[in-house]
Amino acid sequence: MKLYGFSRSSAAFRVRIALNLKGIAWEHVNISLPNGDQFDDGYRKLNPQGRVPTLIDGDKILYQSMAILEYLEETQPKPAFLPSDPLGRARVRGLADIIACDIHPLNNLAILKFLGGEMGVDKDAVDVTWYQHWIYEGFNALEAHLANDSDTGTFAHGDTPGLVDICIVPQVFNAERYECDLSAYPRLISIFAECMKLDAFDSAQPSKQPN
Repeated sequence: MKLYGFSRSSAAFRVRIALNLKGIAWEHVNISLPNGDQFDDGYRKLNPQGRVPTLIDGDKILYQSMAILEYLEETQPKPAFLPSDPLGRARVRGLADIIACDIHPLNNLAILKFLGGEMGVDKDAVDVTWYQHWIYEGFNALEAHLANDSDTGTFAHGDTPGLVDICIVPQVFNAERYECDLSAYPRLISIFAECMKLDAFDSAQPSKQPN
């Protein structure tokens, strides 16, 4: 498989982790978001939205990280990212969506650039007030769910990494990059630390990517 992504993109980070966990061989193609590579005509032919990641599997073109994760789960079912029972699957998807649907869309690069550019919002207001607000909103909810549910184990759901953990790790990396105070989230950070002991997560982190 061929993955078009950017090292600091949390969405591409998710897919790197997933490919590693599934043991799938993949090739990295760098799309530099700060340099505007995502707007090149050649890349737009693959992904008209001009976002990352894009995954190529043979002649198939896949986009949107959560859809890609579901595709990998359905085509490469072992090891599983989702539990076998309907209630467990709903719990896992709900926790993952706090990150993928609530935190990430408000804090992605396109939104931050629009706030600072078209809207004329001060950089500190964007990088601190705005960014940290949505991190704390989402992490408060995640910590409450994870700390008070017996289904939480070493990882977000039980004792093997899955869909929630794949979403947690990139978001914690971003929170640390924007200097968020994470001391109020001990269960979340414990799960993050357990994930980072695994090569599938560690080797997917931004600093270990080419370019």
